[in-house]
Amino acid sequence: MELTPIKMTIKFFAPLWGNTLSFELFCANVKEAGYDGVEMDLPLEKKQRDNLLAILKGHELELIGQYFQSFETKPKALLDAYERYLNHLLAAEPVLINCQTGKDYFDFEDNLPLFQLADRLSKESGIPITHETHRGKCLYSAPVAKKYFENLPDLRICLDISHWCNVHESLLEDQKEVVDLAISRTDHIHSRVGHAEGPQVNDPRAPEWEEALSAHLNWWDKVVQLHKANNRDLTINTEFGPFPYMPTLPFSEIPLANQWDINVYMMNLLKDRYNK
Repeated sequence: MELTPIKMTIKFFAPLWGNTLSFELFCANVKEAGYDGVEMDLPLEKKQRDNLLAILKGHELELIGQYFQSFETKPKALLDAYERYLNHLLAAEPVLINCQTGKDYFDFEDNLPLFQLADRLSKESGIPITHETHRGKCLYSAPVAKKYFENLPDLRICLDISHWCNVHESLLEDQKEVVDLAISRTDHIHSRVGHAEGPQVNDPRAPEWEEALSAHLNWWDKVVQLHKANNRDLTINTEFGPFPYMPTLPFSEIPLANQWDINVYMMNLLKDRYNK
């Protein structure tokens, strides 16, 4: 009897970032929209944390733990805080932890212990840890990230390539080699669409952003193709954000588009594209 090959899965996560509803109502909306889970940080206070985890579980939503709190300005202080918060997230047993790791102004030698720590904790726990290509962090640009890729063969990333478009003021036409290297290291995607002058278009449904959307879809297509070829599961967070990522009308702070609607649109667009 022939066994049916196991098919890789793509799971979609909603960002907590920008939510203004109660967490209970937010999770109900996330589930109803068709997401598999939520990407979010967790409060350090145990009762608050446990309450949020219980609500997620009640709605049958999975958790991607999020670390962005790299507020310390000295390498040793940042490393100590990083370890505390990673252990805090690991205790919640998320499916993955995504980190905005390090500082763009730290030397390679100062950022390196952060990756080494995350690698050790990931292996000890069995929980994957990805490192995000994010402005202000150590993987903020393509050529800088290349050095980390070349020196850390096990480094796995969250590809938020919208940041690189902004940093390099282009759709990265002249950096294909490094982009392909980043794609080969990707286990998690933030599917926000950036452009040459910013990390987020105002609405990816608008025709004026067709070129930017197409470029991002082509990059994500390559990630999906690699994961399918290697039968590796993939997670995607539809991470369009609120103000100031979302442009607003002057003086009013009225957003030019609806963050929630855009994220649900992106999820359905990618589901239709990849879940075939």
